[in-house]
Amino acid sequence: MKRRKSTAVWTGSGKEGKGHLTTQSGVLSKAQYSYSARFEEGIGTNPEELVAAAHAGCFSMKLSFVLGEAGFTPTEISTDCYITLDEGTITQASLVLNAKVPGISKEKFEACAEDAKKNCPVSKLLNATITLEANLG
Repeated sequence: MKRRKSTAVWTGSGKEGKGHLTTQSGVLSKAQYSYSARFEEGIGTNPEELVAAAHAGCFSMKLSFVLGEAGFTPTEISTDCYITLDEGTITQASLVLNAKVPGISKEKFEACAEDAKKNCPVSKLLNATITLEANLG
């Protein structure tokens, strides 16, 4: 079992406040996020953008494994993920896949892509049990 950690620090109100995100790997180190970055066109990242990056990356890697198990080696897998936030709820994750896989039929490719969509860990997470440990002090 692997556990990964990220930390979010937020100060101030929801609209006027500001925050920063840091990942265990250090790839993000006090990366800025804010109301304007999330709901307008402000500078910084936002949770939906990060979920989109995680989903696109996870799906692409899972597809590579699925293709390998089927006997194919992709030359390139490029995935865009669009996360839709509608009135405070993430309502959709849309994956747009472009791949180069020598020797595969269209039908086999589509079956592999569906398998990856269904079984990548982030796809599963988007319909997961969520636990919470709340500490005050």
